[in-house]
Amino acid sequence: MTTADDHRWALVLAGGDGTRLQDLTRRLTGAPIPKQYCRILGERSLLEATFDRVAPLVPPGRTLAVVTHAHLPLAHPQLVALPAANVVVQPANRDTGPGILLGLLELARRDPDALVSVFPSDHDVRDEHAFRSCITDMAAAVVAHHPNRLALLGVRPDRADTGFGYIAPGSRLPGAARPSFRVRAFHEKPDAALASRLIRRGGLWNSFVMVGRVARFLELLAEVHPDAVGRLAAVVRDPAALARAYGALPAWNFSRDFLQRIAGELLVLRGERLGWSDWGTPEAVERTLVALGLVPPWRVPETA
Repeated sequence: MTTADDHRWALVLAGGDGTRLQDLTRRLTGAPIPKQYCRILGERSLLEATFDRVAPLVPPGRTLAVVTHAHLPLAHPQLVALPAANVVVQPANRDTGPGILLGLLELARRDPDALVSVFPSDHDVRDEHAFRSCITDMAAAVVAHHPNRLALLGVRPDRADTGFGYIAPGSRLPGAARPSFRVRAFHEKPDAALASRLIRRGGLWNSFVMVGRVARFLELLAEVHPDAVGRLAAVVRDPAALARAYGALPAWNFSRDFLQRIAGELLVLRGERLGWSDWGTPEAVERTLVALGLVPPWRVPETA
């Protein structure tokens, strides 16, 4: 007998090239590797830390990871916690849209009733207990109160950072365990003045962590990107055909080219004091390390 928990899955996104951080990763490792595979802080890479963060919520057997074919030599040693069949390989990086779509299609093939939580693998989270509590509350809100909505985790800003995307929340939604709102608008990397105004009006950082029913994700994606859904759905289990289909796909961004176009179908849950950062720039990484009382390794003078 299956329960609701048996239909809870995780999708970990590890297909990005991390170009903005390649100078830093080159200094740390000698090669410009994507940041999710780099051990910037401690003995775990960002990808490995993501798996550890997700494991108490969803077991490895129901966790899929989306990686890019060119990254497999880096990825394989860090994917040992997952069954080999749970590694979804995209032939090339076509931005976040096709990669997430490919993962959702594979998940739907396995469990059409899945409730999926989507996690980028290149973020740093200081309070993992509080983070997991938010994910649990997001899932509960979708299952019990808003089954046709997709839920986003919005992080309460502590500064007007121009490197993050912002969500402008609308009216509050009933029924959720913590403050949850309709989504009025997205603002990607606003200037400092606009970021400050958004924060004064309750704006939240867009963490790109999402929860929703996989069937609803795909239903909405088919409305906005019918060609991409049709092409990939037909070849998701055929590597050669998938490579050809991927080669013909235009790149598109999941946030800008999908979420922004379905804002009325979303809810955003406000996360407090998570110690979250997307580590998108060297400055963001350095800010975290300094807050922890650590000297960034690239600031340590070389000895003669």
